[in-house]
Amino acid sequence: MSAVETKNGEMIVFKAVKKIYNLGAEDVHALDGVDLNIERNEYISIMGPSGSGKSTLMNVIGCLDTPTEGTYVFEGEPVHKMDDNQLASIRNRKIGFVFQTFNLLSKLTALRNVELPLIYANVPRDERIELAEVALNKVGLADRMKHKPNELSGGQRQRVAIARALVTDPSIILADEPTGNLDSKSGEEIMKIFDGLHDAGNTIILVTHERYIAEHANRTIHLLDGKIRVDEKNNIKNN
Repeated sequence: MSAVETKNGEMIVFKAVKKIYNLGAEDVHALDGVDLNIERNEYISIMGPSGSGKSTLMNVIGCLDTPTEGTYVFEGEPVHKMDDNQLASIRNRKIGFVFQTFNLLSKLTALRNVELPLIYANVPRDERIELAEVALNKVGLADRMKHKPNELSGGQRQRVAIARALVTDPSIILADEPTGNLDSKSGEEIMKIFDGLHDAGNTIILVTHERYIAEHANRTIHLLDGKIRVDEKNNIKNN
């Protein structure tokens, strides 16, 4: 599959992207002609009411789903033309996921949970351990590596999930309601980690219902009925 030429700095390019689900006699336009450009090292939040298309947009960006119509180019690769194996390769190589529910394996230590993506990538054991330790250090869990999820607080479990997302050195980090299961103090601590990761050069895209969480990003995209209604810079972050 040949690469697609993109402008310098462009990481993600959507052109007229639609995602249509057939529900019996009705077609639901979860995404309805989305045009979107995301550059390297952007920090973007996505907002909108339930049913606005936030989750669908996240799934398409994350190569968990493909457009029904339109084009999606990720770092020069035409995602809209890919089969399931090619999509899996993009996810494993280039995307780190952080979920609201952490998605940690309860019987494994924090270190082993963070190692998992490297196991799937056939990274040798000694290298896996070293990379996982580095990732856990980045999120402030050097003293919790041997603890299992039930021995960690909610905020600590989300830190493990962030370390797992970081361990493969992905092109982007996708975070879906990363503070949704946390109290406000833990949520702010998690957002400070994302802020630091962005300052270190990472590209971050997060979905949230909370305006104060969205304002950590440099740019907020507001969805409604599958369309981008507002795409704005966040002055609070930029000033």
